Amino acid sequence: MEGQENYSNTKKDKITAVVPCYNEEEVIDLFYQEICRVAEQMFEQADFEILFVNDGSVDKTLEKMKKLRQQDRRVCYISFSRNFGKEAAMYAGLEHATGNLVAVIDADLQHPPKLLIEMYRSIRSEGYDSAAACRVSRKGEPKLRSFVSRKFYRVLAKLSKIEVVDGEVDYRLMSRQMVDAVLKMSERNRFTKGIFSWVGFHTKWIPYKNVERAAGKTKWSFWKLLKYSLEGIIGFSTVPLALVSGIGVLFCIGAFITIVYIIIKTLLWGDPVGGWPSLACMVLGISGVQLFCMGILGQYLGKIYLEVKNRPIYLASIVEMNHDREEMKEVKPEDSV
Repeated sequence: MEGQENYSNTKKDKITAVVPCYNEEEVIDLFYQEICRVAEQMFEQADFEILFVNDGSVDKTLEKMKKLRQQDRRVCYISFSRNFGKEAAMYAGLEHATGNLVAVIDADLQHPPKLLIEMYRSIRSEGYDSAAACRVSRKGEPKLRSFVSRKFYRVLAKLSKIEVVDGEVDYRLMSRQMVDAVLKMSERNRFTKGIFSWVGFHTKWIPYKNVERAAGKTKWSFWKLLKYSLEGIIGFSTVPLALVSGIGVLFCIGAFITIVYIIIKTLLWGDPVGGWPSLACMVLGISGVQLFCMGILGQYLGKIYLEVKNRPIYLASIVEMNHDREEMKEVKPEDSV
C-alpha cells in the first residue's frame, strides 16, 4: 500500500494523522512503518493522510520527512520557522488536516498506532464524536513525575469546570465537527487537553498500558511539565484569583482583631517597648503573602498581555500538502462500510 496516491473514494473515510515532531530523527521511520501497517488493516474503511509537523527540529527530522514524502504521497509535512512548542504544532496540524476524521498522535510510539482501529470503530459503530487514549499504568515513568501528574489532574478537576481524566494523553481521533470546534479556540496560551474537554462532544476513553519511547529521548523535563500544568490551571480556572481575594479578606480580619487587641492591651497594661521580634515576623509574613498574591495576579496579567498582542500561534517556513485538497464533509456512518 506504500506510495499509494489515489484515495478519492468518497464512500471511504479519510483519516489525517497529525504527528508533532521535535528532534525525532531516530524514531520517525519506525513510526511511519507502524502507521502504514495500521493503514493497511483499515484500507477498506479509510484512506490515510500522514501529516508531520516539524516543530523547529535541529536534527535531521525535516530531511526524514522530505524523504518519506518522496516515496509516499500520503505523507505531508509542515515545518516551522523555529520551535513554537507542541501545542502550536498540534494546532497547525489540525488547521491543515484534510480528513473528515483527524487523529493527534506522537511520533515516539508511546501512542500505539494500532489503537486507531478501535478509535475508528468507536466513532463509526458506536456513535462517538471522539475516541481518546487513557493510560491505566505508568510503568517506566519516573515516580516523581507520575506523582505530580496524578495530583495535577485532581487539582485541575477541582479548580475548573472541565472534565479531566487521570492518565489522559493528547492521543485521540476526532470527527471533523469536533476539529472545527477546537480550531475556533484560537488562544495563544494553549492547553489542548482542557480545550478538548471544553468544546464538549461525546468522547469514549480507551485504556492502554504505558509504552516507553521506541528511540530517542523525551523532550519533556519535570520543570517543563510543571510549567505546562500551571498553564492548564491558569487557562481554565479563576480559582487562584478567588484565593487571592480570600487571603486578602482573612488578613483584613486578622489586622482588625490585632488592632482591637493592641488597643485593649495598651489601655490595661500600658505600651511597653518589647515586642519588636513578633512585629518583624508579622511584617515579613504579610509581605511574603502580598508578593505571592501579586505573583498570581501577574501570571494572569501576563497571559492577557500575550493574548492582546495577537501574535500568530506559529509561523511555517515550509508547507508541503497535496494539491488536490478538497473541503471535507462529514461522512455519515451508513456511507462508510
